[in-house]
Amino acid sequence: MPREFARKLRINVEIQRELAGLIREELTDPRVAGITVTDADVAPDLRQARIRVSLLGDDARLAEAVKALNHAGAKLRHGLGRRLKLRYTPQLHFVADTALREGDRLGQLIRQAVREDAQHLREEPPAPDRTE
Repeated sequence: MPREFARKLRINVEIQRELAGLIREELTDPRVAGITVTDADVAPDLRQARIRVSLLGDDARLAEAVKALNHAGAKLRHGLGRRLKLRYTPQLHFVADTALREGDRLGQLIRQAVREDAQHLREEPPAPDRTE
């Protein structure tokens, strides 16, 4: 079993690398300009693949890019089949990867909370020392 798991990981990395090149070289749709393939996850039977993509910009632009990639999925699958020597070329399902955006948003919230705490500590007078 570990051998199959390692093979799946190698295939995931290969698909991610090759798809990034295919998207950059073969697609002329302006909606996919600047897209980054962040992850590829192939099913154990190698028939389906979920591809996570990210894009700088707003969520609406990312949704349009995912829609364009899913529309061009057959062309990308054909190109992937030419580049990779697999028995089955998986069907590609593109999804938006918002993990980076959520990480940035959470980091911003944490920095804001730390700033507000520091500001409250500076504004509050020290508590009187009660020694009896």
